[in-house]
Amino acid sequence: MGWFEAAFLGLVQGLTEFIPVSSSAHLRIVGDLFGWDDPGAAFTAIIQIGTEVAVLIYFREDIARIIKSWVGSLLHRDRPRDADARMGWLIIIGSIPIIVLGLLLQDQIETTFRDLRIVAIALVLFSLILYAADRMSSGKLELPDLTPRHGLVYGFAQALALIPGVSRSGGTITAGRFLGYSRAAAARYSFLLAIPAVLGSGLYQVQQSLDGGIEWGPTLLATVISFAVGYVVIAWLLRYLNKGSFTPFVVYRVALGLLILVLVGAGVLDPDSGA
Repeated sequence: MGWFEAAFLGLVQGLTEFIPVSSSAHLRIVGDLFGWDDPGAAFTAIIQIGTEVAVLIYFREDIARIIKSWVGSLLHRDRPRDADARMGWLIIIGSIPIIVLGLLLQDQIETTFRDLRIVAIALVLFSLILYAADRMSSGKLELPDLTPRHGLVYGFAQALALIPGVSRSGGTITAGRFLGYSRAAAARYSFLLAIPAVLGSGLYQVQQSLDGGIEWGPTLLATVISFAVGYVVIAWLLRYLNKGSFTPFVVYRVALGLLILVLVGAGVLDPDSGA
């Protein structure tokens, strides 16, 4: 992988990780459109560390408070749990599905799920589900209303993002909107919930790639760029969701998914090149 290719993919990752359009689908598609090799699941997981570091820094005060309260709840079990300690447990509960399914489906994640036809169908189908959830939601619930059952529902929705095209943020936000959470609350929990899964997946791929298979210079460049761009996107998205809807993202996803199917049907894109 060349330096320009890596830098461009890092930019794509940073722009698409937090908005509900599926960063992994974009990384899979961009390579084919430019005639590059599929960057692969390992490269994708590693550069996602950059965007998750952006989450850690942007929400650093919230995360530090949650960790402190959660640890305190373990050390002093006689004390009533406050909202931050409770959020710590809810993030753990919500992370279980993607950890289990990620380990069970590792081979499919790296091969079958990267078929462009699957990516395109996921983009279109889950766009329509997101649109329905956004329109039907009462939007009355906020993060203090989060329950263990809701956290688990969010977690299974996040696990759907193991298929490129679903979108990690899109899946969790869709679940949140169906459950009745506001757009901002659903997005905020989505960001926090992604931290263990994305960092865990990225660090696992780092460990697996230490003996070769990854070009570390370009990969690190892509990771740094994804961090810088992702930090800006987080700030923008949270402001946007105070008044804006997900409809523009839905329209974009549907258009992209249909375009991919047309290009695959015309023989311009090879659907199996990532398999």
